[in-house]
Amino acid sequence: MIKLFVGLGNPGAEYEDTRHNAGFWWIDALARDLNVNLVPDKSYFAKVARSQIKGQTVWLLEPQTFMNLSGKSVGALAKFFKIAPQEILVAHDELDVVPGEAKLKFGGSHAGHNGLRDIHAQLGTGDYWRLRLGIGHPGVKAEVINWVLKKPMAEQRDLIQESIARSVKAADMLMQGEMEKAMVQIHTSKPPRPKPPRPEGV
Repeated sequence: MIKLFVGLGNPGAEYEDTRHNAGFWWIDALARDLNVNLVPDKSYFAKVARSQIKGQTVWLLEPQTFMNLSGKSVGALAKFFKIAPQEILVAHDELDVVPGEAKLKFGGSHAGHNGLRDIHAQLGTGDYWRLRLGIGHPGVKAEVINWVLKKPMAEQRDLIQESIARSVKAADMLMQGEMEKAMVQIHTSKPPRPKPPRPEGV
């Protein structure tokens, strides 16, 4: 049962539309879906929203610490409200998943993602849920930093938004602890659009 939804990104207008902020885009979409507003809260170094779903308090969190210190924010709220790591879901950009796909997983390493690295350190464990939003890989390791801090091309942005819209629909299942059902919803991407038929005689 997820009680805390976290989206990772960097604060500031210059980062707003960059690939590294896909986690923020996801939380923004969830906030719209739940009809709540994220407001700055200095106690948690974040923008925060709170909602009641079937008698259960659910938190939405966008750390405003910059990516490398995301755990400071997650740890502060989780400790104060006694939210266990397995009740936390972190939405973040994922290089090893293509745009248009999202993957739900529990636990594992941070795989070099600086936001996850700090959350691991602050929670003292990797045993929390991650929603990996595909942004694709530039193909060359040296280009990764530049890639994540750039805006995706329009077609890629549309695909990422499609995966966000699809995975946000699983939020109810995540809140109710129906993780396998949520996984089916999140992992089932739309079939590719059929190619138009070729004109006869071509």
